[in-house]
Amino acid sequence: MRRLAARGAAGDAGEVAAPAADSTDCAQGRSPRPPRVTLGLFVLLLCDRLIDLCAIWDPGVFLHAAGWKRASGTARRRLNEAETLSSVREAQVERLEAARPRRPGCRERGPVLRMARQQPPPWVHTAILLCLLSLTGAIEIPMDPSIQNELSQPPTITKQSVKDHIVDPRDNILIECEAKGNPAPSFHWTRNSRFFNIAKDPRVSMRRRSGTLVIDFRSGGRPEEYEGEYQCFARNKFGTALSNRIRLQVSKSPLWPKENLDPVVVQEGAPLTLQCNPPPGLPSPVIFWMSSSMEPITQDKRVSQGHNGDLYFSNVMLQDMQTDYSCNARFHFTHTIQQKNAFTLKVLTNNPYNDSSLRNHPDMYSARGVAERTPSFMYPQGTASSQMVLRGMDLLLECIASGVPTPDIAWYKKGGDLPSDKAKFENFNKALRITNVSEEDSGEYFCLASNKMGSIRHTISVRVKAAPYWLDEPKNLILAPGEDGRLVCRANGNPKPTVQWMVNGEPLQSAPPNPNREVAGDTIIFRDTQISSRAVYQCNTSNEHGYLLANAFVSVLDVPPRMLSPRNQLIRVILYNRTRLDCPFFGSPIPTLRWFKNGQGSNLDGGNYHVYENGSLEIKMIRKEDQGIYTCVATNILGKAENQVRLEVKDPTRIYRMPEDQVAKRGTTVQLECRVKHDPSLKLTVSWLKDDEPLYIGNRMKKEDDSLTIFGVAERDQGSYTCIASTELDQDLAKAHLTVLADQATPTNRLAALPKGRPDRPRDLELTDLAERSVRLTWIPGDDNNSPITDYVVQFEEDQFQPGVWHDHSKFPGSVNSAVLQLSPYVNYQFRVIAVNEVGSSHPSLPSERYRTSGAPPESNPADVRGEGTRKNNMEITWTPMNATSAFGPNLRYIVKWRRRETRETWNNVTVWGSRYVVGQTPVYVPYEIRVQAENDFGKGPEPDTVIGYSGEDYPRAAPTDVKIRVLNSTAISLQWNRVYPDTVQGQLREYRAYYWRESSLLKNLWVSQKRQQASFPGDRPRGVVSRLFPYSNYKLEMVVVNGRGDGPRSETKEFTTPEGVPSAPRRFRVRQPNLETINLEWDHPEHPNGILIGYTLKYVAFNGTKLGKQIVENFSPNQTKFTVRRADPVSRYRFTLSARTQVGSGEAVTEESPAPPNEAYTNNQADIATQGWFIGLMCAIALLVLILLIVCFIKRSRGGKYPVREKKDVPLGPEDPKEEDGSFDYSDEDNKPLQGSQTSLDGTIKQQESDDSLVDYGEGGEGQFNEDGSFIGQYTVKKDKEETEGNESSEATSPVNAIYSLA
Repeated sequence: MRRLAARGAAGDAGEVAAPAADSTDCAQGRSPRPPRVTLGLFVLLLCDRLIDLCAIWDPGVFLHAAGWKRASGTARRRLNEAETLSSVREAQVERLEAARPRRPGCRERGPVLRMARQQPPPWVHTAILLCLLSLTGAIEIPMDPSIQNELSQPPTITKQSVKDHIVDPRDNILIECEAKGNPAPSFHWTRNSRFFNIAKDPRVSMRRRSGTLVIDFRSGGRPEEYEGEYQCFARNKFGTALSNRIRLQVSKSPLWPKENLDPVVVQEGAPLTLQCNPPPGLPSPVIFWMSSSMEPITQDKRVSQGHNGDLYFSNVMLQDMQTDYSCNARFHFTHTIQQKNAFTLKVLTNNPYNDSSLRNHPDMYSARGVAERTPSFMYPQGTASSQMVLRGMDLLLECIASGVPTPDIAWYKKGGDLPSDKAKFENFNKALRITNVSEEDSGEYFCLASNKMGSIRHTISVRVKAAPYWLDEPKNLILAPGEDGRLVCRANGNPKPTVQWMVNGEPLQSAPPNPNREVAGDTIIFRDTQISSRAVYQCNTSNEHGYLLANAFVSVLDVPPRMLSPRNQLIRVILYNRTRLDCPFFGSPIPTLRWFKNGQGSNLDGGNYHVYENGSLEIKMIRKEDQGIYTCVATNILGKAENQVRLEVKDPTRIYRMPEDQVAKRGTTVQLECRVKHDPSLKLTVSWLKDDEPLYIGNRMKKEDDSLTIFGVAERDQGSYTCIASTELDQDLAKAHLTVLADQATPTNRLAALPKGRPDRPRDLELTDLAERSVRLTWIPGDDNNSPITDYVVQFEEDQFQPGVWHDHSKFPGSVNSAVLQLSPYVNYQFRVIAVNEVGSSHPSLPSERYRTSGAPPESNPADVRGEGTRKNNMEITWTPMNATSAFGPNLRYIVKWRRRETRETWNNVTVWGSRYVVGQTPVYVPYEIRVQAENDFGKGPEPDTVIGYSGEDYPRAAPTDVKIRVLNSTAISLQWNRVYPDTVQGQLREYRAYYWRESSLLKNLWVSQKRQQASFPGDRPRGVVSRLFPYSNYKLEMVVVNGRGDGPRSETKEFTTPEGVPSAPRRFRVRQPNLETINLEWDHPEHPNGILIGYTLKYVAFNGTKLGKQIVENFSPNQTKFTVRRADPVSRYRFTLSARTQVGSGEAVTEESPAPPNEAYTNNQADIATQGWFIGLMCAIALLVLILLIVCFIKRSRGGKYPVREKKDVPLGPEDPKEEDGSFDYSDEDNKPLQGSQTSLDGTIKQQESDDSLVDYGEGGEGQFNEDGSFIGQYTVKKDKEETEGNESSEATSPVNAIYSLA
């Protein structure tokens, strides 16, 4: 069985070196125990002994050492070979036995007993088979680059052209051959089995560090001269690898021969075949029929094109004469279409009127006078034919029949049904296509053509042959000195293929003899390999339908152990979880691996520990005492290496007080508790979800470490709230539901006004009516606290799978206090009850007594069964484990079954107690049928459903070919490529991906980033567009295929150049205003010129508020980066737009505005208000009013001083009466003096020395009233004392009436 590269000796976990114990056995008189050696060494020793036994089985008699001389020569030779094969293992055992002290009297085991039987016992055959399988021990080199570069390696072909390589005659010829090895291989070619001297042909060259041939026809030459069979040889000092024999052919698209076609005359209703006979092209052209005016010919059940390109009319109708018929051939490589001269139909009819209404007539043919007839086959001829198809290809069967009415075609297979998953009907049921043919598709098929006049059938005998296909492809073999191995080349086909072995490209028969190598048909066995055994072997298996060629090298390595992972890693795990400590290593011979804890001498394996083949140590359940430093030690005969892993055990994160369901009224405050216990050394994060979406903490919410408070609850707050407590290692969550009640009406009685609260917890839970699957639970309700109980929630807890965790069981109306609960088998139940009213939920009741139900077989199977590969050679089967209520019994386990899809192999099965199982040694990405069935101690669950899974994906083996690039514009290209073959994807094709990078710019001295970018084209598509490229640049591009594992090999690097484009915006455009007369502009060249700059364009316009001036355009040279603008006025601002230009046009523009002046706000307001009509009218009114006031003042000044009139008083004026400083209060002689002038006060007001005598002062209410003639009709009244004390200024006429009256 195959041993992997970086594995630990999982079987070595039982190895205990105990020589002292053997010595003690002898000392105590007991029979000495054999030394405990590794399991792998024990199996090999057992194999050697069994081979020894088989070697001296002569005939049917086992011979011990004493009978050696009586053995035949053949038996002796076999035994010699067996002893040679086991010499290395025996030497190791001798070293162990030499270290074991023996006491005199301790005897070895006696000789083998003579067994007189004609056949060896059956266990011998089984053991021999296991021994032969063990000869394939090999080492895989890890992908670590440091190891890959250090180790020598024979050549390996990594990329080559397809076997049938058809090229376009207009392009250069490219024959690919890539290889890897250490040292790097050299290449040479053969053409038609003879050495191809590349140096003698100037048109032929070989790419650097590659074997790819390039044949250049730019200087002339005919591609047809290079047709032939090519083969590539990659060689270094350790061997030679060969490519396939590549048959090079040049695509041909010959012209259609010129011919004159006479009109085809046919009677209406008769069958007709228009033959195409296209010119033979390479590859064959695609045929389609059109009219000479390039209109497609409408095809249906009556008129259709056959697979051979001919056009068949089951019966000709008069409307067929309305067009002509031309056969067209489209050639793939040259993308040309050639058209044959058109056929012209002349239809003879008994009814010359082509009435279109008769086309839909139920009996169209009788209506047109066409005689009905039974079907007959137009293709194929006769009643039987045969067809051969190769396995894996598509089978196309075709039957075209004539008849009136048009016959219907049906398909059948004798002795069985058509394969529904592979069969499909084409060409209006006239063709049957079966995809991916296999041997079971052979047999007899027949097509039945029928109409109302009768039926006829044609039988087609299908024979399925097969080109060689791999059963066991030889793999590279890496061994340690002295190890054994084998190369197997097993293929199948029909006829059975022959196998030919070669070494380094030469037939094995002519190679130098190697005593360590033995050829047995399709297997080469290597024994006791040495460094000189390195070579590359080729297996060529072929039959008359094709061949397969595979390279596999044998490399012998001698490498001491080394560790591949970082040293002193820290692993932190949660208590009671399962964890795995990885210790990848490498060495040759394959090292043995042991694990130790805290420097102790005992090896860790068994019990709570399990060591895997790859060296990983699994701890099934972490405990506190598992914390410490773990050391892995890898040892072989060349030395040892070790690494340490520090394991820290952390406490789990748990929510010990969970939020509870609540019912709250709108506008109230709600608090949801979430108290968490966690490991103090880990950072805790508490977050909340609402309805499983992240909760936005708004102003009405307050989030604390142990609670969430919602103030002023609204209807939108109703929903489920989840508290998530998480650390970087684990998390716990709890959920509660918040119900928001609408406002209630004002209470109408005293009880409704009482305060409401949550109900008290139910009490006195009792279980009665105990049955196998049910129980009655009764409880006493608690006080409802003035709010009726609406619901009771019954919860349960079980102590087997999740002890201490309560689950909702059911919900009942608030009017009941007893309910029958349906139970699951084999669950130890405990119940509690929670009461709910509109305010919230009560505290849970005290739990009931426990009740265990009896067990039963499971009634369901695990859900979410999946099969996915985690590595290229495995498939991990996973499922969701069943919970306590679906286990139904003790020892719940799962029966996992799997087998290859579409094969007849038996189911593999294994019993698993966890929730995953890994199937190893699977082919790359093949479908499997998977079933997972639950089972407990009471029996199995129902038959499970079959799920389709896939084994692991490997990296794709091929790259897209014939990558063609078409430049669309300066920033985009169109890609077209040939899709890879599906079998080379080795997984699910996710996308084609283009990697491209900017190699350089066409502008000198311009630095560009060569960072690789990628463009993805999802799905299986042959074309795509890459955009966002930089113009005027040189690019390189590679294509890969991407599957779930990653990228495949890269295609040939393509180069292309993008044309000139428009530049990017100028950088750092700055506008400065040193004064109110000029504005200075400065800028830098664009970051991406995208071509040759021819100048800059500056556009600027003055604006003042909403007013815009005339735009001015300035053009500058490419070297100018400064400009000064002279302002037309100091108020306006300027808006500048600057862009760079190439020959293509102007690029992206950058816009800036000049700085605003300090009084810009005032200017803007002035500009905006001054233009408004209402503002102009207001200003005119104010100006008019000011003018009138000025006129009034002028008239009053010209008339003289004022004469205040004393009002009548009952009390004479006393000396205590107040007097204003200006002397305008009292009447005196001085007041009657002529006007001397006026005095101007400090505040700018004019104080007159006279008083105004206004009749208004004598009017009632302070207003004078006039008749229509203007006469005063007021009444003299006595003014109040307050008015007497007012100054002269208060007596001025302030209304228009007073002003006008004073003019009189």
